[in-house]
Amino acid sequence: MDPDRPGWEREPDPVTNAAQTPATNGRAHEARAPDTDENTGTTYRGPAHPGAPRLTGLDGVDHVEVAEEGDQDVLEHERFDTADLRLAGAGIVLAVVRLSDSAHWELRLPDSRPDEQLRVPVAAPDVEGVDPDQIPEEIDALIRGVRRGRPVAPVGRIKVVRGTTRLIGDGGREVATIARDEVQVSTLGESTTVENWSEAEVQAGVGTGPDLLRAIDERVRETGLTPAPHDAEAALGRMLAELSPPAAPRWTGKRGSAATVLLTYVGTQVDRLAAREQDLRTDEPDAVHQLRVAARRIRSALRTYRPLVDDPRTDHLVAELRWLGRALADDRDAEVLEERITGALHALPEEQRLGPVQAQVTRHFARRRAEARASTLEVIDGERYEALRAGLQRFLVDPPLSGAATKKAEKVLPALAGRTARRLAKRMDAAVEVLSHGEDADEAIHRARKTGKQVRYSVEVVRPVGGRIGKQANAFRKRLKELQDELGAHQDTVVARHALRELGAQAGAENQNGYTFGILHGRDEVHAREIEERLPETWGRIGARKHRRWMS
Repeated sequence: MDPDRPGWEREPDPVTNAAQTPATNGRAHEARAPDTDENTGTTYRGPAHPGAPRLTGLDGVDHVEVAEEGDQDVLEHERFDTADLRLAGAGIVLAVVRLSDSAHWELRLPDSRPDEQLRVPVAAPDVEGVDPDQIPEEIDALIRGVRRGRPVAPVGRIKVVRGTTRLIGDGGREVATIARDEVQVSTLGESTTVENWSEAEVQAGVGTGPDLLRAIDERVRETGLTPAPHDAEAALGRMLAELSPPAAPRWTGKRGSAATVLLTYVGTQVDRLAAREQDLRTDEPDAVHQLRVAARRIRSALRTYRPLVDDPRTDHLVAELRWLGRALADDRDAEVLEERITGALHALPEEQRLGPVQAQVTRHFARRRAEARASTLEVIDGERYEALRAGLQRFLVDPPLSGAATKKAEKVLPALAGRTARRLAKRMDAAVEVLSHGEDADEAIHRARKTGKQVRYSVEVVRPVGGRIGKQANAFRKRLKELQDELGAHQDTVVARHALRELGAQAGAENQNGYTFGILHGRDEVHAREIEERLPETWGRIGARKHRRWMS
């Protein structure tokens, strides 16, 4: 998330973080900078309506200014969620915050800092054609993948009635302020729970000494309040959690069993899939790639270790994960290609960059990336992706385990990983054979590359087994990473050369010079040939039988 984008702010919620926002009269809700020495006061909590502290007779205080009842401020935080509290379950906070003179929607995502939120003003009720109760589109775009078509409505409310007392010293200097809050937290809907208490915060004025602050502390404690953090939002979260339908627990089995090792790995990747989905919605760098990697890891694990989860459900998940990877491929390819070609252009000597080539690249990929991003969002907002996510959760709760899954992991997993490793060996040998005849090996290398990914991710599953097997699995994984880097670099040249041919033809059609794209095409072709020349030696070193013996 980027809090410097329009709408994203680094300020605390003035209702749920009352410690940062002493308020009264005309300066009611000016948010202070969070957690700095100058702005951190002492906060208190106690029973509701404790009465005002005695503030007369304090050394250094000339007089006290107390807010009258009509001068009190009312602040409100109204929490929105689906009926089954899906947003809360995903760690998302959506609320309307109402202050004395304004109201705004506020969204906080699970990976954001406590003081980071997206704020959008609530539409005025008299604006024609605008529903003030409608979630703003810029917020809904970030949560619709969680709410999945289910409407959101108020599910809880925090109401704070605040009065501020000012302690004035010699010369009219403000030596301290005491913000006193009556807090009410309630759930809404079919079941209503209400909690009430009081809070206070003492803020020292500039130059106020510790003796006066200790005296104020004693007077505040006399009312029954004791030092404690403000926790209205935490209280609301707890109350809502008590209403949430309990999530079905994931399957747990005997420690060290093949099923436990496999499902722990799959569960971790399912969690990453959900996290990367949220990153994608907030346009985080590399989010599409990381989401596809999580999906590929799950698919590789299920394919390789299918005998442990031998069921049509497994086959369906594998097919749907393959669909997801392909559906998001254009978005990822466009991102990588633009970065690759732009970097290559910048590395060229100026005399080899003829015409507005960078502008052409930017224009070409702007269209392509916009179309790909729209398609990506359509995919993750769609019913098919929702069904896949639900299917993965069900798989983790009620896995279709075979008898072999109950055996020790070190007795079962290596042999299954070995089957996939042997398939990689056949494909690599085939690619090397094609190269030995001087033929085009692009397709053969690409097939080997895809199998190599499956093997590497499958070997990752075995690493937690520990002992000799775990060490050998980790060593082989590192060797496979080196191979994968080579095969991936080769595939990058294949895809880039295709794009460069397109750009060169496009330049010609626009009466521009395609010379620069031809240079880049030639360089990628040379790079591909260099990789191909190294490949027999690379595979002979990495794929030697001695490195795979632990899987036999």
